[in-house]
Amino acid sequence: MAEFAVVGAGFSGAVVARGLAEAGHTCRVFDARPHVAGNCFTEREAGVMVHRYGPHIFHTGRERVWEYLHRFTEFGPYVHRVKATTDAGVFSLPVNLLTINQFFGRRFSPEEAAAFLAAQGESNGAEPANFEEQALALVGRQLYEAFFRGYTTKQWGRDPVDLPASVLKRLPVRFTYDDDYFDHPHQGIPMDGYTTVVERILDVPGVVVELETPVSADDLEGFAHSFWSGPLDSYFGHRLGHLPYRTLRFERIETDGDVQGCAQMNYCSEHVPYTRTTEHKHFAPWERHDRTVVYREFSEEWQPGDEPYYPIRLAQEIDLLHGYVELARATPGVTFMGRLGTYRYIDMDVTIDEALTTVEVTIDSLGRGEPPPPFVVDPLAT
Repeated sequence: MAEFAVVGAGFSGAVVARGLAEAGHTCRVFDARPHVAGNCFTEREAGVMVHRYGPHIFHTGRERVWEYLHRFTEFGPYVHRVKATTDAGVFSLPVNLLTINQFFGRRFSPEEAAAFLAAQGESNGAEPANFEEQALALVGRQLYEAFFRGYTTKQWGRDPVDLPASVLKRLPVRFTYDDDYFDHPHQGIPMDGYTTVVERILDVPGVVVELETPVSADDLEGFAHSFWSGPLDSYFGHRLGHLPYRTLRFERIETDGDVQGCAQMNYCSEHVPYTRTTEHKHFAPWERHDRTVVYREFSEEWQPGDEPYYPIRLAQEIDLLHGYVELARATPGVTFMGRLGTYRYIDMDVTIDEALTTVEVTIDSLGRGEPPPPFVVDPLAT
């Protein structure tokens, strides 16, 4: 059977490599880092399981993904509840009935709160042209200024009037007291951490993993087909320019006790330089620790050499993406996948689901004597 190259040992690469190996093929997995699991990498610090590249909470409504991961791990019981520090105090996110009543000093019922916010909304009758107009129409100026303006400015490094309205895809308000950050039926965190999950996925005959091994397109010659989950533009040597990202910088604090009493605290005021702090022992509430590890998270403009986290995908970036997608479609022998390979910010469950589909499409294509496609999901369609 053919030998395949898989670039990237995160969830995308691991799932594809295992799926092809289980179908009888051999795969060589390359990763430039000294560890597997990509940005999901977890390890113990002071006894605490730390999410080294920022918090990763697994949540999904995709049954096949949930069942797939249960082959490799047990999930600890965890519900993501985010708090927000604002100039007016500390509140629950997403904005819910308790947030509204506390913020405005009221005792609204769900119907009263909905009517109140509708009256707070600011609109000139036209379709919102940017993020700020969209937010003002949905929640009014007071909630916008308290929760969204400063945080959005820090997260994206741009004034909200320069961001498209589509960035605010859903109304971030619940008219109940439900403060669960996610609304999927399945939620949890692997009890042994994400690194162990990916190691177990990769632990199958036919898969060889080579860490601390950066590769380029030229290094992949001779393989039957390659699966690239690194940055799309890096495969082509950035010949059209760099696709821009936001990157993250972390400041670590280790101390005794409990610093903030929750897993994640957002800081919504623009004068606070970091966007959020994460106290990692709270991501594993089934464990008990005397020491604690806290990360402060700063969002910054990406520069070559930084870790890419959030694709920006504004008008100029989408134009550049068009050029790289056309190059990819004209390049035989490679499939681009994952968050970096398709220049999309996607959750872990979507990443895994698309990787499973990539395996299915690849096996079907090989069975018909055809090459696998460059993309399973069109980056320009999402």
